[in-house]
Amino acid sequence: MSALAQYLVQNLFEEPNYAPTRDGFGQGLLELGEKDPRVVALCADLSESTRMLAFKEKYPERFIQVGVAEQNLATIASGLANYGKIPFIASYAAFSPGRNNEQIRTTISLNNVPVKIVGSHAGLSVGPDGATHQALEDIALMRVQPNMTVISPCDKEEARKATLAAAAHPGPVYIRLAREKTPVITTADTPFQIGKATELWQGNNPQVAVFVTGPLAHNALLAAQALASEISVTVINIHTIKPIDEAAVISFAKQAGSVVTVEEHQIAGGLGSAVAEVLARNYPVPIEFIGVHDRFGQSGEGVELWREYKLDASSIQAAIRTVFARKLT
Repeated sequence: MSALAQYLVQNLFEEPNYAPTRDGFGQGLLELGEKDPRVVALCADLSESTRMLAFKEKYPERFIQVGVAEQNLATIASGLANYGKIPFIASYAAFSPGRNNEQIRTTISLNNVPVKIVGSHAGLSVGPDGATHQALEDIALMRVQPNMTVISPCDKEEARKATLAAAAHPGPVYIRLAREKTPVITTADTPFQIGKATELWQGNNPQVAVFVTGPLAHNALLAAQALASEISVTVINIHTIKPIDEAAVISFAKQAGSVVTVEEHQIAGGLGSAVAEVLARNYPVPIEFIGVHDRFGQSGEGVELWREYKLDASSIQAAIRTVFARKLT
């Protein structure tokens, strides 16, 4: 058993620590502020919710409160980037990139400037805020834009690393964050590199490969553990959806012969689409897709909504059984 697998057994399945991925972003941004004077932060009246508050308090001269004006948030940041700054812009994902998609496209992606776009409160787990605030299309919006890198961290620690890596990346980056506390499943020693997938759970002679992005990695791991005596499952964390790690996707698909994708996002245009595109070109295998199937969100508690939209561990188990049966026919 690998060191990460041992850590997961001891800490994730017994008494996991919980923290929202947005906390990792706030920590990473503060670290960047100390290291690099070019880093600036801009927010759309949500500095506490997006965890920019600590940076604002420590570096007020490098913080700009734009107000509820997400289009301006993007365009001001693109100007700063053109003059040598490394701007991080943050709002709820429903509004950035949801509301200001055209400004991101035209002033950031088209010009290939190093603005780092942070979409917080993404997915269904925003819960009681309801459909208007539950961004389920943001990955699709960002991954179709040329020059854009798209990252969806699985936990707080990975979000911190993603923030540091985004600052060093020469082009625009979108980082997707969640509001709710979720299990911390990686450690400071877990490798993180933009564009490189990470194996979280290694099955013995794997029969199904589960590709997951974001905090639903916890549910995927619970499903793999529950099926350990029935089906051998490998769980792979695709934290970078663009550029996706094509070599890893192909390799794990070849090993297992069947695939499940898991995301808290619309099936269309998200991780499932990205994985299917890679495999259709290189190594077609049976695939099942866990995600939101052409529906808007609704008000409810996060865990309750995961069950309703079949994103919970039991639904992932069912998809694993289904794709394994398809593989055998």
